Amino acid sequence: MAALPHPEPLSGESYSAVELSLANDEVILLEQRRLPREELYVRLRSVEQVAEAITTMVVRGAPAIGITAAYGLVLAASSLAQLESAAARLRQTRPTAVNLAWALERMLARARGTAASELLPALAEEARAIHREDVAACRRMGAHGAELVPDGATILTHCNAGALATGGYGTALGVIRAARDMGKRVRVLADETRPYLQGARLTAWELHRSGIPVEVICDNSSGYWFGRGEITLTVVGADRIAANGDFANKIGTYTVACLSHLHGRPMYVAAPWSTVDLACARGADIPIEFRPASEITDIPFTEQAGEKMASTPAGRQRWVPEGVGVLNPAFDVTPAPYVTRFFTERGTFRPDELRSGA
Repeated sequence: MAALPHPEPLSGESYSAVELSLANDEVILLEQRRLPREELYVRLRSVEQVAEAITTMVVRGAPAIGITAAYGLVLAASSLAQLESAAARLRQTRPTAVNLAWALERMLARARGTAASELLPALAEEARAIHREDVAACRRMGAHGAELVPDGATILTHCNAGALATGGYGTALGVIRAARDMGKRVRVLADETRPYLQGARLTAWELHRSGIPVEVICDNSSGYWFGRGEITLTVVGADRIAANGDFANKIGTYTVACLSHLHGRPMYVAAPWSTVDLACARGADIPIEFRPASEITDIPFTEQAGEKMASTPAGRQRWVPEGVGVLNPAFDVTPAPYVTRFFTERGTFRPDELRSGA
């Protein structure tokens, strides 16, 4: 097990998706593309490196992306003009996750009221505050959600919404952790989550490390387990929640929501309030990111961080015929009627109650 190269991680875990160095000159990221085979941390010293890391999913998960972007602005704290330029670059990286724009705007607001000589310490303080607040929010929403988890539950989750996707503790996995910490017996079925396999690689890694029983299932097998009556409830995270309660999450979430609805099982969504976008009226207004075709056409992770697995002479293993088109949306939108409750640090809400939390 690799040691986190930070003496005081704000994540509260023995691992962390993102931290800022004590000297405020490096953003430290866990290279999530290497998990579960290797726990490797990378140190980034420029805004461009941070933007590239977000784009290529070295770090992922809406809250963690927001924190990473906030720390990225610390690296550009020489002038307000440079900060504005850096924020514009970072804002382009992942359009669906509203936490990204929210964190950048909060950092810029702090900068606009700060003397140039005080920019670096002020922005470092603000970014760490965003990180600490996210961890605290995850713990509060976890406690809210855990109250509705019955003892002996088998829980389905999709993608990864744990400490690796947040500042620490997790959203959906925070609910599961909190239920376990309350003494409830829980078992987790983790969708593998194609095409990037966040469930198989990351959720399973986190839960196994926490001592919570977890089994990985193929994305297309969840209907089988619902049909057998095995699944008690579903809990997932979110990248953006519209004012009417529609929400965007990793592609495949809508399928899970439909199955939960059909089989009369609760569909819970855990997310910090920064994910709620009351300026976005409905799910159809949420921008959906499309990812590279290679994530689907090639065997996953044939190349990552300069490392190649066994491959063809061309340097990759392709399993889609050449010349065949690919559609690769990274997210889908689940309609509000399929959501039982939203868990946030501000409380538990039905979709029609979200505006009351503002």
